[in-house]
Amino acid sequence: MLTWLILLPVLGAAVVLAVPRRRSEVVLPLGVALSVLPLALAGYLFVAFEPVAGYQFVERAVWWEPWGISWHLGIDGISMPLVVLTTILVPISLAASASITQRRKEFVVYTLVLEAATLGVFMSLDLFFFFVFFEAVLVPMYFIIGIWGSERRRYAAIKFFLYTAFGSALLLAAIIAMAVLHASQFGAPSFALEDLMNLDFGPTAAVLLFCALALAFAIKVPVFPLHTWLPDAHVEAPTAGSVLLAGVMLKLGTYGLMRFNLSLFPQVAVDWVPVLATLAVIGIVYGAVVAIVQPDLKKLIAYTSVSHLGFIVLGTFALTSGGLQGAVIQNVNHGITTGALFLLVGMIYDRRHTKLIAEFGGLQKVAPIFAGFFLFMTFASIGLPGLNGFVGEFLVLIGSFPSLPAWTAVAAVGVVLAAVYLLWAYERVFTGVPEKEENRTFADLDAREIGLLVPLAVLALVLGLYPKVLLSKIEPSTEALLDHIEASTDYEVPAPGRIADVFLTGGGR
Repeated sequence: MLTWLILLPVLGAAVVLAVPRRRSEVVLPLGVALSVLPLALAGYLFVAFEPVAGYQFVERAVWWEPWGISWHLGIDGISMPLVVLTTILVPISLAASASITQRRKEFVVYTLVLEAATLGVFMSLDLFFFFVFFEAVLVPMYFIIGIWGSERRRYAAIKFFLYTAFGSALLLAAIIAMAVLHASQFGAPSFALEDLMNLDFGPTAAVLLFCALALAFAIKVPVFPLHTWLPDAHVEAPTAGSVLLAGVMLKLGTYGLMRFNLSLFPQVAVDWVPVLATLAVIGIVYGAVVAIVQPDLKKLIAYTSVSHLGFIVLGTFALTSGGLQGAVIQNVNHGITTGALFLLVGMIYDRRHTKLIAEFGGLQKVAPIFAGFFLFMTFASIGLPGLNGFVGEFLVLIGSFPSLPAWTAVAAVGVVLAAVYLLWAYERVFTGVPEKEENRTFADLDAREIGLLVPLAVLALVLGLYPKVLLSKIEPSTEALLDHIEASTDYEVPAPGRIADVFLTGGGR
């Protein structure tokens, strides 16, 4: 079943590729229809997924026995939400790309290939294929930015590729080193995660390999100060590229840190908590402060990702039940809210062909539905109680406080700053009287655009009011990860505070 989840977008890309160029008008609707098939399968997986620890829907077949490489797939409570999120955002991104008229077939093909590679990353339990998919993601996104982006698209695409390719080189070196080390200790190489978790790395090798993986994933997140490629990539990318970049591609880094750094090197992870937590908190505050002064609306949203993803990294390395659960669900929440905000900014650009905040004002008078959706997703992003952003950030903060009280106190400043930069942006763009003629004739959302935004708004509301629908599936896997860390080190997970104990699904730790 998981193999089919990867194959369906690939087969969809092949079908789109076979459409004659003279029938370009059917390419986008066909791509959207085909991208719904993985969504339907992922929806089934979500419903059938049991709230227990361990991998489910596991598939394993030997691919190259002499090197211990297997086609090994599985999902747990950490990866399953990201799989579902990916399949939700791809059809929405394609449906939002009606403005792309040049080389539309290639655009749809690249997007579907990107979906397949991303799903492969989240489901691979063999590090060889994990790396193949991790690297494969770069190619379609490079072309999506470089071909269909804005004026400085080539610069942004090259910068994106160079940064992330450097991280991939480190990742490859670390994976090969672990396979060779497995051969020296057990007589045969292996790339299986479950086998590599049994290795005796030794203190020096463990630190070096941990750093190689952490740096590779930190670039992808991106963690401060490795973030400089992200704003350029977001600003220059087309709307679909920005949605998928923020919604799922950045999660390859946060997922990798949780899945591999914590699992393979628990002692080094415990030792390096102060370093990674400090970088996360700097990213939270820095991203928020820089977002406040941005004159470009899309660049402002881009810097919010630097800030919000800092919360995910902080929750991950808090090494508590609340922190890890908050990090996992915030991965999803960030994809929903920031993806919706990028969609809205793209719709603004399609109407006005500018993203400069100073060019707007008073839009809520002429486009009240547009303003309503933007304000709703703004509230979700800044963590208004009752919406999804609150659940993730609240869990991260209450989960991080028992182990990292000083870091948590500083991180809480980011919550306040988020309200500043997003609400101030809303005020300048939507409130007041429209003074420019272009703003007086600004078109409100049409039925197609409302249809794109409603699913994300509904998800933001459902996860805000009833997070248990997701947390109940996440908790067993995060608890199992903490059990592994405790069993492998002298670390003891601190008890949660009273509020956290009530809020966590099963009582928590």
